[in-house]
Amino acid sequence: MSITPRKLDTFIIFKLPAAYFCGVRTKHIDDTKCIVTVRYKWINQNPFKSMFWAVQGMAAEFSTGALVISKIKESGKRISMLVTSNNATFSKKAKGRITFTCNDGNLIDDTLKKAIETGEGQTIWVKSIGVNEDGVEVSTFNFEWSIKVKD
Repeated sequence: MSITPRKLDTFIIFKLPAAYFCGVRTKHIDDTKCIVTVRYKWINQNPFKSMFWAVQGMAAEFSTGALVISKIKESGKRISMLVTSNNATFSKKAKGRITFTCNDGNLIDDTLKKAIETGEGQTIWVKSIGVNEDGVEVSTFNFEWSIKVKD
């Protein structure tokens, strides 16, 4: 059974309810990229009349994590995953619908392959870029994922 945007959104409802109530939704996932959106609204605002940075972080992290989950499922192995570090830059106020895109599917493939072949834990930095409805970049998030094959 393949992972679809609808299945990921159902996952968000039950496993990440804060993200669901803030409006995080999956729009697309394939072998190389994942697209997640979130719309600025009352529940996810900050005092400066833009989207709270943590809400952007939830959407950005999910765009990277959904790709990792998908790749792990494809491998058929029992593999643990955990964010061990992250950083972000903010370049414009986040208003309207913000679209986060992670294009690192091939990089994740290579890291999973190495983890499976060596049996050793691996880390990987994965990027998600958020743009507004005009296509202007508002934020960039980088997440370091730790990946380890379970015994």
